[in-house]
Amino acid sequence: QVQLVESGGGLVQAGGSLRLSCAASGSIFAINAMGWHRQAPGKQRELVATITGGGTSVYADSVKGRFIISRDNAKNIVYLQMNSLKPEDTAVYYCNANVRNSLTFRSTVYWGQGTQVTVSS
Repeated sequence: QVQLVESGGGLVQAGGSLRLSCAASGSIFAINAMGWHRQAPGKQRELVATITGGGTSVYADSVKGRFIISRDNAKNIVYLQMNSLKPEDTAVYYCNANVRNSLTFRSTVYWGQGTQVTVSS
């Protein structure tokens, strides 16, 4: 089995910064894409950013120029540096990873439990 554990959420004032981390552990042979999604109250979950194993990243238009996704392949960790935060960034942030299982060699997308980010105005 594979587990994803997020950390780094919290309360911050508008204009501030937060850094989220997500560590993958378990039966991991390899990790392909990793990413972050978010879900605000009453809204659907939406993509924030993704990054491939080779480091190619894609961002939602709403966070371009403010958020930076990165990963440490040796430690199986993905980060989300969030700068110039706005109240509309308030949401539960979920990480996900496309993992090839070391026991079955099948690829499955796993999700973390979510971490709350609240931006006050």
